[in-house]
Amino acid sequence: MFQMIHDALGHPDDNPFDKDDMSDDINISSNSHKEPKKPSLTHEQFEKLIKDAEQQLYPGCNGFSKLSFVVNLFQIKCVNGLSNKAFTNILQLVKKALPEGNNLPTTYHDSKKIIQDLGLSYEKIDACENDCMLYWKENESLETCKVCGLSRWKVIKNVTKNHKKIPRKVLRYFPLKPRLQRLFMSSDNATDLRWHSEGRVKDEILRHPADSEAWKTLNKIDPTFNSDPRDIRLGLASDGFNPFGQQRSDYITWPVVLSVYNFPPWMFTKQPYLMLSLLIPGPKAPGNNIDVYLRPLIDELKDLWECGIETYDASKKEYFVMRSALLWTINDFPAYANLSGWSTKGYMACPTCGKGTSSFRLPNCRKICYMDYRCFLPLNHKWRDSKTFDGKVERRPAPKPLPGDEMLAQMSGLEDLKFGKDVKHPKRADNWRKISIFFELPYWSRLLLRHNLDVMHIEKNVFDNILGTLLDIRGKSKDHIKARHDLKELRIRKKLHPKLINGKWHIPPAMYTLSPGEKDKVCKFLEEVKVPDGYSSIFSKCIKKRKVSGLKTHDCHVLLQQLLPLAIRGISCQQVYDLVVELGIFFQGVVFEIT
Repeated sequence: MFQMIHDALGHPDDNPFDKDDMSDDINISSNSHKEPKKPSLTHEQFEKLIKDAEQQLYPGCNGFSKLSFVVNLFQIKCVNGLSNKAFTNILQLVKKALPEGNNLPTTYHDSKKIIQDLGLSYEKIDACENDCMLYWKENESLETCKVCGLSRWKVIKNVTKNHKKIPRKVLRYFPLKPRLQRLFMSSDNATDLRWHSEGRVKDEILRHPADSEAWKTLNKIDPTFNSDPRDIRLGLASDGFNPFGQQRSDYITWPVVLSVYNFPPWMFTKQPYLMLSLLIPGPKAPGNNIDVYLRPLIDELKDLWECGIETYDASKKEYFVMRSALLWTINDFPAYANLSGWSTKGYMACPTCGKGTSSFRLPNCRKICYMDYRCFLPLNHKWRDSKTFDGKVERRPAPKPLPGDEMLAQMSGLEDLKFGKDVKHPKRADNWRKISIFFELPYWSRLLLRHNLDVMHIEKNVFDNILGTLLDIRGKSKDHIKARHDLKELRIRKKLHPKLINGKWHIPPAMYTLSPGEKDKVCKFLEEVKVPDGYSSIFSKCIKKRKVSGLKTHDCHVLLQQLLPLAIRGISCQQVYDLVVELGIFFQGVVFEIT
């Protein structure tokens, strides 16, 4: 507990408020300042924490102090997602159960006051309700938005006629620098942060992001960044979710999470090492205006790259200048457009193909179709010679992604773009909607890979489409009368064209069409399958009367790669079975390379 207090101070000394010099076993690296770091807490806060850490929970209690017991209770609250009201009720019950004279607080707010100096705080930044700007830095004192003129405040009227002004929208920003410094305050974490350089097996097999070409490209951009293995490489992930569950469906919050890739692969995806950086409020998704909210993080990342920050390494007992760089982002395809600036809708949705995207509009389904995707297959792949797909043989090589300089050239004219829901934007420049704020990072345009797609999202969409088509689930099947009419318009797969019989259109059965009895066998297999505890959801609760609902992303991952091929084996034709097996092997290989 005393070590936790000293970690909160960000200082290695036993008493950070002593005026004596630092001990001889603490080294100062040549590129750092010689003055010791100032403590992050005041003397009064430090004394209060020490007092709570020394005070017994109740007279005669040697197992817990007042501070340690409250900290353990808060950990249980956070891990299990207890509400503040439930936490208060537990405190009141435990206080009654403990002997008289105990020092346990009775409410959530009282207990929070005890430990608030241990945690890392966040910054509240007011924002325009129309996502135009942040009231931050030079705009902090403004009362109205510079873009749309909307007032910063909304007035709450009460009975006493004391009108209270509260901001219309508030961004929560968790500063990055102190959280990265905190990692090095633990000697174990500080050692693990050098694993990518000292503990990784370097045999050209992709097991860690450090084995990738993108990591090596960043090292070539600035060789001094690679000289110290303690420099941090980060990944950024963002997506929207409904924080109220099923209670409300009209509110979306966008968290921005950072992962530290210096850790071994079995650590950097774990919850303790994922850092919540931004919490963008709703009720609507920020969309293209997400750059407004990313501004504090980008400014901090620029400073960490150009100047760095002096940090204490507990494993080596020395100060060093820690630098940091953002390696890439991870998101689904709609969020790809928000972060990159390239529109993922319309005829040029593919960010790699760009203007060369082969697309056309289906007249019956009224959707844009992208048929010529076989160009990404190896040149000797058997499907390149097949005319089953669109009646043609594919010989084109795979397109190459544009380098950053050419991207910036295509974005000319979007330099002074204003953000906001009510702002009229100029005509898109080659499908670019904006110049992404990430290009302000000095190294971003020269990175090999800037944006990654979330494999689990894609895998879930593929599985839902396959299962919906096999079981002919209404609204989820991709095989319907409009799709068959589009095949007829394209003049491909004549055996599947619809036929007009007695004034009604009939769909000929395809090789993947299952009879009602075969569908029942597939559903029965999935309902009765037994898996280890915690391996996946209970599928019998998700499959009812040939309808599937409530499957999570991990459930689709398990079903596509392992269980669905077993469910259709001996039921569907061999071609369909082989295709499902190959898809499972493909996604298994992709996930294996990532993890």
